[in-house]
Amino acid sequence: MFNSQNYHVIPVKLLTLILFATHACLFSQIGVGAKAPTDAQILFDGSKESLGKNWTYWEGPRLAEKLPIKWEIVQDPLETGTAVNTNDPAAANGLYGAADIVTKEKFEDFRLHVEFLIENEGGNSGVYLQNRYEIQILDGDSTTHGMAAVINEKAASYKPYKGLKKWNSYDIIFRAARFDDADNLLENALVTIYFNGEKVHSNVSIKKVWGGPNSGLDGGNNDGLGITNNPGGIKLQAEGHDVLFKNIWIRELDLKEHNTDIKI
Repeated sequence: MFNSQNYHVIPVKLLTLILFATHACLFSQIGVGAKAPTDAQILFDGSKESLGKNWTYWEGPRLAEKLPIKWEIVQDPLETGTAVNTNDPAAANGLYGAADIVTKEKFEDFRLHVEFLIENEGGNSGVYLQNRYEIQILDGDSTTHGMAAVINEKAASYKPYKGLKKWNSYDIIFRAARFDDADNLLENALVTIYFNGEKVHSNVSIKKVWGGPNSGLDGGNNDGLGITNNPGGIKLQAEGHDVLFKNIWIRELDLKEHNTDIKI
């Protein structure tokens, strides 16, 4: 039986606020400023200590730098706090692989959050998954070699890009390649990507490592098609441009199914 004494009407304005807060909570871990979940690992918090603790130079065939990392910690141009600038002198004129940095820890399946800011036109860098597969950062380019592309394989919408001197974000769900007991490739790596909160890739299969041996792990194996059964770190690329990074964190996953288009 209905009892009016136990029934409370929620004002429309209050209900709207509740719904808005619920929506914000659901999506608070996507996009610029996303906070790391409690079970995530902070890879870079803007500090020199974080950079030295979690990162090192990638020891590829073109490495031209020595530790400590020469990437400069700079003041965040838009907010309080600090960021790191990829413009290592050794990588001038686009010499990728000469001063790229990679996490000391290696990963398989994961959910990754990265924020970046490009200072100048044509600014170029990249986020490498397992130090193999590049998700491009390139101002002014919307091709398969351009902004947010799974490089040379799948272009992304350029619309989410906020432009120069603005913070942008990638939220990436990655499933490593799968192999049989004899280390023969069974399934390619798979990725779903949100660019500034907008889904731009869904379950994209990544076929190879592009750019040769100076690009990343297995780049020199069978023209990048010789993917091996080894985990790799998260790598950030130096190409002689003023591209800044901050708020980088990762949450390890165990994706049994061949699917990365999952709730995050």
